Amino acid sequence: MNKKYENIKVIGFDADDTLWVNETYFREAEMEVQRLLSEYETPNKIDQELFKMEMKNLPLYGYGVKAFILSMVEVALELSNYNISNKTIEAILNIGKNMLGKPVELLDGVEEVLNTLSKKYRLILATKGDLLDQERKLEKSGLTRYFHHIEVLSDKQESNYSNLLNHLDINPSEFLMIGNSLKSDVLPLVNIKANAVHVPFHTTWAHEEVSKKETNGKTYRTISGLKDVLKLL
Repeated sequence: MNKKYENIKVIGFDADDTLWVNETYFREAEMEVQRLLSEYETPNKIDQELFKMEMKNLPLYGYGVKAFILSMVEVALELSNYNISNKTIEAILNIGKNMLGKPVELLDGVEEVLNTLSKKYRLILATKGDLLDQERKLEKSGLTRYFHHIEVLSDKQESNYSNLLNHLDINPSEFLMIGNSLKSDVLPLVNIKANAVHVPFHTTWAHEEVSKKETNGKTYRTISGLKDVLKLL
């Protein structure tokens, strides 16, 4: 065991793109929307406008596929000057429904890691997004049995994590968070004196990207794959 983690008692896991595939489906959906709206704008412009709409709607709709669907519809209306056909709106809605019906594809080593660590540590799941969708994915994943506690957060700011740890009576110094997002799963934990391990996913939503300046001086580990966690603990 790495001496840095010898005091760890509780390990938290992010879900989307840490335990199972998620962001890939959003990229596929964006490409489909670009195709549907190709008569109105270029793919790059559609992508830019969709991201701007998502950011505008974030405080109102939050995270998840349903919020994404609403933003896609709004962008379609605006870019078409409200001339978009009902058939195209229906096609956009079906993109979202297909996303919600996707099978849960576990990432490499997930079950092995959770099974091994659950014998020694208390494990919790801390994810954000739409509650119903996350519950659906968790149920389909078959991973529920490994977690002592499951929390779907409205966001992953320092205050969200502090409230969660206080609620579960967990000392930050005894907590380790593992996730794919530096912005959501790593930096907030480091800032509240907890521990964090970054497991990058091959694609990242622009909203989750951080600058080098934001990571300067922050202490955390980065590993190439989830199974490498077992080398640290």
